[in-house]
Amino acid sequence: MSHIVDIALDDAGLPPPTPEIEQERKVAIYDQLEENSFVLPPRDARPVPEGPYRLKLSIRDKRLVFDVCTEAGEEAAEFHLSLGPFRQVVKDYFQICKSYFEAVKNLPPSQVETIDMARRGIHDEGSRVLQERLSGKVEIDNDTARRLFTLVCVLHFGG
Repeated sequence: MSHIVDIALDDAGLPPPTPEIEQERKVAIYDQLEENSFVLPPRDARPVPEGPYRLKLSIRDKRLVFDVCTEAGEEAAEFHLSLGPFRQVVKDYFQICKSYFEAVKNLPPSQVETIDMARRGIHDEGSRVLQERLSGKVEIDNDTARRLFTLVCVLHFGG
């Protein structure tokens, strides 16, 4: 029961996403809800409300906020992460994604594949940063971290 059943992005006040960003968002949320691992460890000797969980991601006061509640709406946890450690990897990810989207339109498959491999490498780096930043707050597997990193990028794009 330690998984996410609902994800909301608080993008109020952010500019509308590009079609590519909106597609990334939809795919990441769909894939995340299909399969994920999200375990809240005990903290400060307090019991952890059991999942499944609803997750709301937002950027507040230049911090990435994970607001977690149970499926029934009971508050479970809230994490505030500095955006600083994400800035460079998000910037690199957007640059390589832009190259990838252009390549798909104009370049032969072998060159698209090379750019896609670089894109996946940067995406993996971003998911590692996210897992490090969430260490001790929540335990997530690699696939969950990858999809959450995509959603962080979507929010970062607007912020």
